[in-house]
Amino acid sequence: MQPIQIHDVVANEFGQVNDYIVSQLSSDIPLIEQIGYYIISNGGKRLRPLLVLLAAKSCSELADDKLKNAIKMATIIEFIHTSTLLHDDVVDESDMRRGKKTANEEWGNAPSVLVGDFLYSRAFQIMVDVGNMPCMEILAKTTNIIAEGEVQQLINCGDPDTTEASYLKVIQYKTAKLFEGAALCGAVVAGANTEQQEALRLYGMYVGTAFQLIDDVMDYTSTAEEMGKSVGDDLSEGKPTLPLIYTMKHGTEDAKERVRQAILTGGLDQLEDIINDVRHCGAIDYTQQQAQQQADLAIEAIQPLPESEYKDALIALAHASVKRRN
Repeated sequence: MQPIQIHDVVANEFGQVNDYIVSQLSSDIPLIEQIGYYIISNGGKRLRPLLVLLAAKSCSELADDKLKNAIKMATIIEFIHTSTLLHDDVVDESDMRRGKKTANEEWGNAPSVLVGDFLYSRAFQIMVDVGNMPCMEILAKTTNIIAEGEVQQLINCGDPDTTEASYLKVIQYKTAKLFEGAALCGAVVAGANTEQQEALRLYGMYVGTAFQLIDDVMDYTSTAEEMGKSVGDDLSEGKPTLPLIYTMKHGTEDAKERVRQAILTGGLDQLEDIINDVRHCGAIDYTQQQAQQQADLAIEAIQPLPESEYKDALIALAHASVKRRN
Protein backbone atom coordinates (compact mmCIF):
# COMPACT_ATOMS: atom_id res chain seq x y z
CA MET A 1 0.00 0.00 0.00
CA GLN A 2 1.55 3.30 -1.12
CA PRO A 3 1.17 6.56 0.91
CA ILE A 4 -1.51 7.94 -1.42
CA GLN A 5 -3.64 4.86 -0.76
CA ILE A 6 -3.45 5.48 2.96
CA HIS A 7 -5.52 8.61 2.39
CA ASP A 8 -7.75 6.82 -0.10
CA VAL A 9 -9.35 4.54 2.50
CA VAL A 10 -10.80 7.60 4.27
CA ALA A 11 -10.93 9.94 1.26
CA ASN A 12 -14.53 11.03 1.81
CA GLU A 13 -14.05 11.66 5.53
CA PHE A 14 -10.74 13.41 4.86
CA GLY A 15 -12.49 15.76 2.45
CA GLN A 16 -15.05 16.55 5.14
CA VAL A 17 -12.23 17.36 7.57
CA ASN A 18 -10.70 19.80 5.08
CA ASP A 19 -14.08 21.48 4.56
CA TYR A 20 -14.63 21.74 8.29
CA ILE A 21 -11.15 23.18 8.82
CA VAL A 22 -11.91 25.95 6.33
CA SER A 23 -15.26 26.69 7.96
CA GLN A 24 -13.64 27.02 11.39
CA LEU A 25 -11.06 29.56 10.19
CA SER A 26 -13.86 32.12 9.89
CA SER A 27 -13.24 35.34 11.82
CA ASP A 28 -14.39 38.96 11.81
CA ILE A 29 -10.69 39.90 11.76
CA PRO A 30 -9.40 39.58 8.17
CA LEU A 31 -5.75 39.13 9.21
CA ILE A 32 -6.67 36.06 11.26
CA GLU A 33 -8.33 34.46 8.25
CA GLN A 34 -5.47 35.48 5.96
CA ILE A 35 -2.72 33.96 8.11
CA GLY A 36 -4.90 31.00 9.09
CA TYR A 37 -5.60 30.09 5.46
CA TYR A 38 -1.94 30.60 4.57
CA ILE A 39 -0.55 28.23 7.17
CA ILE A 40 -3.35 25.63 6.92
CA SER A 41 -3.16 25.46 3.11
CA ASN A 42 0.64 25.53 3.00
CA GLY A 43 1.23 21.92 2.02
CA GLY A 44 1.55 19.26 4.68
CA LYS A 45 0.11 15.76 4.68
CA ARG A 46 -2.33 16.29 7.56
CA LEU A 47 -0.98 13.10 9.13
CA ARG A 48 -2.40 13.82 12.57
CA PRO A 49 -6.02 14.34 11.46
CA LEU A 50 -5.57 11.37 9.13
CA LEU A 51 -4.55 9.34 12.16
CA VAL A 52 -7.72 10.35 14.01
CA LEU A 53 -9.86 9.05 11.13
CA LEU A 54 -7.92 5.81 10.66
CA ALA A 55 -7.90 5.11 14.39
CA ALA A 56 -11.64 5.71 14.70
CA LYS A 57 -12.56 3.59 11.69
CA SER A 58 -10.15 0.79 12.61
CA CYS A 59 -12.21 0.13 15.74
CA SER A 60 -15.69 -0.08 14.25
CA GLU A 61 -18.07 1.24 11.63
CA LEU A 62 -19.01 4.77 12.64
CA ALA A 63 -22.59 5.92 13.04
CA ASP A 64 -23.29 9.44 11.74
CA ASP A 65 -22.92 11.10 15.15
CA LYS A 66 -19.60 9.37 15.84
CA LEU A 67 -18.33 10.21 12.35
CA LYS A 68 -19.17 13.89 12.85
CA ASN A 69 -17.28 13.88 16.14
CA ALA A 70 -14.29 12.13 14.51
CA ILE A 71 -14.20 14.86 11.84
CA LYS A 72 -14.35 17.56 14.50
CA MET A 73 -11.66 15.80 16.53
CA ALA A 74 -9.42 15.60 13.45
CA THR A 75 -9.87 19.36 12.99
CA ILE A 76 -9.04 20.00 16.64
CA ILE A 77 -5.81 18.03 16.30
CA GLU A 78 -4.84 19.92 13.13
CA PHE A 79 -5.51 23.30 14.76
CA ILE A 80 -3.42 22.39 17.80
CA HIS A 81 -0.62 21.20 15.53
CA THR A 82 -0.77 24.33 13.37
CA SER A 83 -0.73 26.63 16.39
CA THR A 84 2.43 24.91 17.63
CA LEU A 85 4.04 25.39 14.20
CA LEU A 86 3.29 29.11 14.26
CA HIS A 87 4.79 29.45 17.73
CA ASP A 88 7.77 27.19 16.92
CA ASP A 89 8.72 29.23 13.88
CA VAL A 90 8.77 32.40 15.97
CA VAL A 91 10.86 30.78 18.71
CA ASP A 92 13.26 29.24 16.17
CA GLU A 93 13.33 32.38 14.00
CA SER A 94 12.57 30.15 10.99
CA ASP A 95 12.03 31.75 7.61
CA MET A 96 10.93 28.72 5.56
CA ARG A 97 8.53 25.84 6.09
CA ARG A 98 7.28 23.37 3.48
CA GLY A 99 9.06 25.34 0.79
CA LYS A 100 7.33 28.65 1.50
CA LYS A 101 7.97 31.63 3.74
CA THR A 102 6.88 31.09 7.33
CA ALA A 103 4.04 33.24 8.63
CA ASN A 104 6.43 35.14 10.89
CA GLU A 105 8.67 35.90 7.91
CA GLU A 106 5.65 37.08 5.89
CA TRP A 107 3.72 39.02 8.56
CA GLY A 108 6.02 39.30 11.58
CA ASN A 109 6.26 37.60 14.96
CA ALA A 110 3.38 39.26 16.79
CA PRO A 111 0.64 38.36 14.26
CA SER A 112 1.97 34.79 14.02
CA VAL A 113 1.87 34.26 17.77
CA LEU A 114 -1.60 35.76 18.08
CA VAL A 115 -3.06 33.74 15.21
CA GLY A 116 -1.50 30.66 16.79
CA ASP A 117 -3.41 31.59 19.95
CA PHE A 118 -6.60 31.95 17.89
CA LEU A 119 -6.23 28.46 16.38
CA TYR A 120 -5.47 26.99 19.79
CA SER A 121 -8.53 28.58 21.38
CA ARG A 122 -10.73 27.66 18.39
CA ALA A 123 -9.63 24.06 18.88
CA PHE A 124 -10.96 24.17 22.43
CA GLN A 125 -14.22 25.75 21.26
CA ILE A 126 -14.73 22.78 18.92
CA MET A 127 -13.77 20.44 21.75
CA VAL A 128 -16.57 21.85 23.90
CA ASP A 129 -18.94 21.37 20.96
CA VAL A 130 -17.97 17.70 20.75
CA GLY A 131 -18.58 17.43 24.49
CA ASN A 132 -16.50 14.30 25.05
CA MET A 133 -14.97 14.64 28.51
CA PRO A 134 -12.39 11.82 28.12
CA CYS A 135 -11.09 13.52 24.94
CA MET A 136 -10.98 16.87 26.74
CA GLU A 137 -8.87 15.27 29.46
CA ILE A 138 -6.57 13.64 26.89
CA LEU A 139 -6.01 16.86 24.96
CA ALA A 140 -5.64 19.03 28.05
CA LYS A 141 -2.82 16.73 29.18
CA THR A 142 -1.44 16.48 25.65
CA THR A 143 -1.15 20.23 25.10
CA ASN A 144 0.45 20.68 28.51
CA ILE A 145 3.06 18.03 27.79
CA ILE A 146 3.78 19.52 24.35
CA ALA A 147 4.48 22.86 26.04
CA GLU A 148 6.83 21.15 28.50
CA GLY A 149 8.63 19.52 25.58
CA GLU A 150 9.06 22.87 23.86
CA VAL A 151 10.58 24.37 26.99
CA GLN A 152 12.89 21.39 27.50
CA GLN A 153 14.05 21.66 23.91
CA LEU A 154 14.81 25.33 24.51
CA ILE A 155 16.87 24.34 27.56
CA ASN A 156 18.75 21.71 25.51
CA CYS A 157 19.57 24.16 22.71
CA GLY A 158 23.24 25.06 22.84
CA ASP A 159 24.00 22.17 25.22
CA PRO A 160 26.39 19.68 23.56
CA ASP A 161 26.19 17.42 26.64
CA THR A 162 22.52 16.61 26.05
CA THR A 163 22.05 12.84 26.40
CA GLU A 164 20.20 10.53 24.06
CA ALA A 165 17.63 9.92 26.81
CA SER A 166 17.02 13.65 27.21
CA TYR A 167 16.66 14.06 23.45
CA LEU A 168 14.17 11.18 23.23
CA LYS A 169 12.14 12.67 26.05
CA VAL A 170 11.90 15.95 24.16
CA ILE A 171 10.64 14.36 20.94
CA GLN A 172 8.22 12.12 22.82
CA TYR A 173 6.80 15.21 24.51
CA LYS A 174 7.06 17.68 21.65
CA THR A 175 6.10 15.52 18.66
CA ALA A 176 4.97 12.02 19.59
CA LYS A 177 2.47 13.19 22.20
CA LEU A 178 0.16 14.79 19.62
CA PHE A 179 0.30 11.63 17.44
CA GLU A 180 -0.59 9.67 20.57
CA GLY A 181 -3.43 12.05 21.42
CA ALA A 182 -4.76 11.90 17.86
CA ALA A 183 -4.87 8.10 17.78
CA LEU A 184 -6.33 7.80 21.27
CA CYS A 185 -9.03 10.43 20.69
CA GLY A 186 -9.98 8.70 17.43
CA ALA A 187 -10.48 5.48 19.38
CA VAL A 188 -12.44 7.23 22.15
CA VAL A 189 -14.91 9.01 19.85
CA ALA A 190 -15.47 5.68 18.05
CA GLY A 191 -16.48 4.06 21.34
CA ALA A 192 -13.54 1.63 21.29
CA ASN A 193 -12.93 -0.72 24.19
CA THR A 194 -10.05 -0.28 26.63
CA GLU A 195 -7.75 -2.71 24.81
CA GLN A 196 -8.26 -0.95 21.48
CA GLN A 197 -7.72 2.47 23.04
CA GLU A 198 -4.43 1.39 24.57
CA ALA A 199 -3.30 -0.26 21.33
CA LEU A 200 -3.90 2.94 19.38
CA ARG A 201 -2.37 5.15 22.06
CA LEU A 202 0.85 3.14 21.87
CA TYR A 203 0.71 3.12 18.08
CA GLY A 204 0.51 6.91 17.99
CA MET A 205 3.39 7.31 20.42
CA TYR A 206 5.66 4.97 18.46
CA VAL A 207 4.79 6.37 15.03
CA GLY A 208 5.24 9.94 16.26
CA THR A 209 8.67 9.09 17.64
CA ALA A 210 9.69 7.39 14.38
CA PHE A 211 8.44 10.38 12.40
CA GLN A 212 10.58 12.83 14.38
CA LEU A 213 13.66 10.63 14.27
CA ILE A 214 13.48 10.57 10.48
CA ASP A 215 12.82 14.31 10.45
CA ASP A 216 16.10 14.77 12.30
CA VAL A 217 17.91 12.45 9.89
CA MET A 218 16.69 14.45 6.90
CA ASP A 219 18.45 17.55 8.17
CA TYR A 220 21.67 15.77 7.13
CA THR A 221 20.54 13.67 4.17
CA SER A 222 18.03 15.73 2.17
CA THR A 223 18.10 18.87 0.07
CA ALA A 224 16.30 22.08 1.01
CA GLU A 225 13.81 21.38 -1.78
CA GLU A 226 13.02 17.92 -0.42
CA MET A 227 12.60 19.14 3.17
CA GLY A 228 10.93 22.46 2.41
CA LYS A 229 13.31 24.18 4.81
CA SER A 230 16.97 25.17 4.90
CA VAL A 231 19.61 22.45 5.28
CA GLY A 232 21.21 22.61 8.70
CA ASP A 233 18.31 24.38 10.41
CA ASP A 234 18.58 22.22 13.53
CA LEU A 235 22.31 22.84 13.76
CA SER A 236 21.90 26.59 13.28
CA GLU A 237 19.53 26.59 16.25
CA GLY A 238 22.00 24.62 18.37
CA LYS A 239 19.64 21.64 18.64
CA PRO A 240 21.47 18.49 19.76
CA THR A 241 19.46 15.93 17.77
CA LEU A 242 20.27 12.19 17.77
CA PRO A 243 22.55 12.24 14.68
CA LEU A 244 24.68 14.88 16.40
CA ILE A 245 24.60 13.17 19.81
CA TYR A 246 25.74 9.92 18.18
CA THR A 247 28.50 11.71 16.26
CA MET A 248 29.83 13.27 19.45
CA LYS A 249 30.01 9.81 21.00
CA HIS A 250 31.33 7.77 18.06
CA GLY A 251 32.93 10.22 15.64
CA THR A 252 36.57 11.15 15.29
CA GLU A 253 38.04 13.63 17.75
CA ASP A 254 37.89 16.34 15.08
CA ALA A 255 34.27 15.49 14.35
CA LYS A 256 33.34 15.59 18.03
CA GLU A 257 34.91 19.02 18.41
CA ARG A 258 33.26 20.41 15.27
CA VAL A 259 29.82 19.26 16.40
CA ARG A 260 30.35 20.48 19.96
CA GLN A 261 31.35 23.96 18.81
CA ALA A 262 28.50 24.15 16.32
CA ILE A 263 25.93 23.28 19.01
CA LEU A 264 27.47 25.76 21.42
CA THR A 265 27.44 28.61 18.92
CA GLY A 266 24.65 27.64 16.53
CA GLY A 267 27.16 28.19 13.74
CA LEU A 268 27.02 26.81 10.22
CA ASP A 269 30.60 27.68 9.24
CA GLN A 270 31.56 24.01 9.14
CA LEU A 271 28.18 22.64 8.01
CA GLU A 272 29.59 20.66 5.06
CA ASP A 273 32.23 19.02 7.25
CA ILE A 274 29.66 18.21 9.95
CA ILE A 275 27.29 16.67 7.41
CA ASN A 276 30.16 14.45 6.27
CA ASP A 277 31.02 13.63 9.90
CA VAL A 278 27.43 12.60 10.62
CA ARG A 279 27.20 10.48 7.50
CA HIS A 280 30.53 8.71 7.94
CA CYS A 281 30.41 7.76 11.63
CA GLY A 282 27.23 5.68 11.42
CA ALA A 283 24.91 8.29 12.96
CA ILE A 284 22.43 8.18 10.07
CA ASP A 285 22.19 4.39 10.11
CA TYR A 286 21.83 4.35 13.89
CA THR A 287 19.05 6.95 13.92
CA GLN A 288 17.23 5.21 11.08
CA GLN A 289 17.48 1.92 12.97
CA GLN A 290 15.95 3.55 16.04
CA ALA A 291 13.13 4.92 13.88
CA GLN A 292 12.52 1.50 12.32
CA GLN A 293 12.36 -0.04 15.78
CA GLN A 294 9.67 2.47 16.75
CA ALA A 295 7.69 1.73 13.56
CA ASP A 296 7.90 -2.01 14.27
CA LEU A 297 6.63 -1.43 17.82
CA ALA A 298 3.74 0.62 16.40
CA ILE A 299 2.71 -2.22 14.09
CA GLU A 300 2.99 -4.74 16.91
CA ALA A 301 0.85 -2.53 19.18
CA ILE A 302 -2.21 -2.65 16.89
CA GLN A 303 -2.28 -6.41 16.43
CA PRO A 304 -5.36 -6.66 18.73
CA LEU A 305 -7.40 -4.52 16.29
CA PRO A 306 -9.80 -6.34 13.95
CA GLU A 307 -8.53 -6.92 10.42
CA SER A 308 -9.66 -4.17 8.06
CA GLU A 309 -8.41 -1.83 5.35
CA TYR A 310 -8.05 0.82 8.06
CA LYS A 311 -5.71 -1.37 10.10
CA ASP A 312 -3.78 -2.05 6.88
CA ALA A 313 -3.53 1.70 6.32
CA LEU A 314 -2.19 2.21 9.84
CA ILE A 315 0.47 -0.42 9.18
CA ALA A 316 1.34 1.28 5.88
CA LEU A 317 1.53 4.64 7.66
CA ALA A 318 4.04 3.20 10.14
CA HIS A 319 6.19 1.94 7.27
CA ALA A 320 5.87 5.27 5.44
CA SER A 321 6.98 7.22 8.50
CA VAL A 322 10.50 5.79 8.17
CA LYS A 323 10.74 5.85 4.36
CA ARG A 324 9.71 9.44 3.66
CA ARG A 325 11.90 12.08 2.07
CA ASN A 326 9.91 15.15 3.15
